[in-house]
Amino acid sequence: MSPTAGSMLVLGGGIGGLATALGLSMIGNEVKVLEQAPEFGEIGAGIQLGPNATRVLDRLGVLDAVVAEAVRPKELVYMDALSGERITSVDLGDPFIARFGYPYIVLHRTDLHRILLEACEAADLVELENDQTVKEVEESDEGVEALCADGSSHGASALVGADGLHSVARSGIHDDEPVATGYVAYRGALPVEEVSPHAGFDSVVMWVGPSLHLVQYKIRRGELFNQVGVFRSDRYGQSEDWGTPEELDQHFSRCCDDVSHGASKLSRAMRWPMADRNPIDDWCTGRVTLLGDAAHPMLQYMAQGGCQAIEDSLCLATCVGRQDNVSAAFREYTSYRIPRTTEVVLNSRRFGQFCHLAGVARDTRNALMAKRIPQDYDFIEWLYGAEASPWLKDVPVRASGAGPATNSRARAARSQATERNHG
Repeated sequence: MSPTAGSMLVLGGGIGGLATALGLSMIGNEVKVLEQAPEFGEIGAGIQLGPNATRVLDRLGVLDAVVAEAVRPKELVYMDALSGERITSVDLGDPFIARFGYPYIVLHRTDLHRILLEACEAADLVELENDQTVKEVEESDEGVEALCADGSSHGASALVGADGLHSVARSGIHDDEPVATGYVAYRGALPVEEVSPHAGFDSVVMWVGPSLHLVQYKIRRGELFNQVGVFRSDRYGQSEDWGTPEELDQHFSRCCDDVSHGASKLSRAMRWPMADRNPIDDWCTGRVTLLGDAAHPMLQYMAQGGCQAIEDSLCLATCVGRQDNVSAAFREYTSYRIPRTTEVVLNSRRFGQFCHLAGVARDTRNALMAKRIPQDYDFIEWLYGAEASPWLKDVPVRASGAGPATNSRARAARSQATERNHG
């Protein structure tokens, strides 16, 4: 093996992997992204991006392009899925922007992925390879090598595992297993004209009920309506055939008309069993580290899976850019990110329990939440505030439309990165 000094391998060409490649290329690193799918693409429908993510996308130079494809909802609205009553809301308008500095947006996952992919394609330091199923990662004092199922191998100075919940890179660091919840999600996006009138308001709406919820919002400049229905299967742990479309209909049939109607429009083509992992206290060896779901898979209740991967990407690039060697950079990166993501993982679990309360607990929740005002942001300051990302303070905002460093600037930066990262 003869790795290139200053080069990086990124396993996984999803949102986190591409954002990482873009960030690393901006500081002069050569990056090769290995994606196992035949084509670079993204599965799913909508994604929500809070200010903690849009703040980072601004630094990566792609925020304007992302916002052009997105919808800026007026509110986050919480509704009772059984009674149809409004519980509370969060104002996402001017007071929200004044507090956090960046917008809350929603868009199609494929639109975000495409924008990041195009930015990587425009970067002369990023190489993209698909049909590369990595089976093993080998590390030595000189570098790392990714061994693929087709017999090929790829060497570099260091490797970032952004390869999802069932990460190959993680298996070389920790031997834990995903934590299943018994919940399953069904997703889908449909033309807005096919949606009943109740969905006409420009908000993200979360209908919460005992052991279920339905999330709805417009995406793709308001042309599509995204829905995610989640419920806990009564058959989980008792049968391999659990979380079926029949159960979906059964669970949501007890909800108010608006929710049962929305659930009837969910695609039955694919189901997503919901799982996360318990937080671990180390994500790296000397030249290998983890990112996104490979490092901290989380439940979707706080809409932070993609946001935290985006945070990871620029934090990693920032640390690589200011450290003398890659091992020190990875250690600094994890010192910032492990406490932060652990807090999000655990709070996502708690928020899921809070949303799915039943009986007297549900009634008490609704009564207490009804007392808060829409401009009360204190409870989300820890998540969206700039102080939650201290590593970001010295990272400049890139000019609108700017891509990664290229040509003579890139070659100079690459030379400096080679010296930094060798060893």
